[in-house]
Amino acid sequence: MSSPTAIGILGTGSCLPSNVVTNEEVGTPAGVTDEWIVRKTGIHERRWAKPDEATSGLATTAARRAMADAGIHARDVTLVVVATSTPDSPQPPTATAVAADLGVPSGTPAFDINAVCSGFVFALTTAERMLRGTGGHAVVVGADIYSRTLDPADRSTVVLFGDGAGAVVLGPSTGRGVLATRLASFPEKRDLIRVPAGGSAIPASAESLARGLHYFTMEGRAVREFVESRVGPLIRDFLDAHPTDDARQPHLVPHQANGRMLEALAAHLGFPPTHTHLTVRRYGNTGAASVPITLDHAADRLTPGDLVVLAGFGGGMAAGVALVAWETRRARHHDAGT
Repeated sequence: MSSPTAIGILGTGSCLPSNVVTNEEVGTPAGVTDEWIVRKTGIHERRWAKPDEATSGLATTAARRAMADAGIHARDVTLVVVATSTPDSPQPPTATAVAADLGVPSGTPAFDINAVCSGFVFALTTAERMLRGTGGHAVVVGADIYSRTLDPADRSTVVLFGDGAGAVVLGPSTGRGVLATRLASFPEKRDLIRVPAGGSAIPASAESLARGLHYFTMEGRAVREFVESRVGPLIRDFLDAHPTDDARQPHLVPHQANGRMLEALAAHLGFPPTHTHLTVRRYGNTGAASVPITLDHAADRLTPGDLVVLAGFGGGMAAGVALVAWETRRARHHDAGT
């Protein structure tokens, strides 16, 4: 057998809070119905964290499951990266809490990446490049608890978002592994999605709370136009730049922004429903967690050698795409409820 030269995804895991939140629960305070939410978004329910749950806890559980799937132990981990825009606290990095809870060796680098809903693909790209030639293993997590940033009366946001975490283990592969990635930012559009207060520009205060500046805000129509005008063409250009000789249809695992928007995007890019993986119906938009959660759920339908396109996009505005050749994995029965 030849020596491993590529970095591949060796295992996946996810963690969803047990608390199921229905469309009626979020729709009634926002003045919309279950029928309106399903028609506009394709979302039927989502999971919200309980008061005693934090981003690091969901991330750690997802990471442990990915490590078990990959067959590695804490002593094997040489890098921990957590993509989140809802950290446990401004500092220290949430990744340090995850590393401590996992029991990885002291001295192992652990840090956060905030590229909002594109964060997991940014983190995957960073970790893959850091691992080259090292023989090490990285735990890469996307985790967010958006429910604590939502205005209950804002129908454009409160109906969309759920909480959760997804993780992968990256490591040496005898297959083709991560074939290519591309990251992009469009900072001129940065105000389309934001949480205005809580940072150094507008510190948290009684006044900022009274004005609702701690809430997540989004210009929905402009975001949809951004996806159509920037994200779709970016993914198409990426695929054209990295043609493959594989006769099999690639799989698409996109950020779970809005079910209706994703159906249109996949059709435009030529991905049939059988190869477009969606979890938005059950979990809503889970931010940086949505790509790895959906990948974990898709894993049972993937076979060794399948090509998988991971596509994240969102606040910043930013987008990231990765092309991955799937690895051999153990058969398992996935419990999507925990």
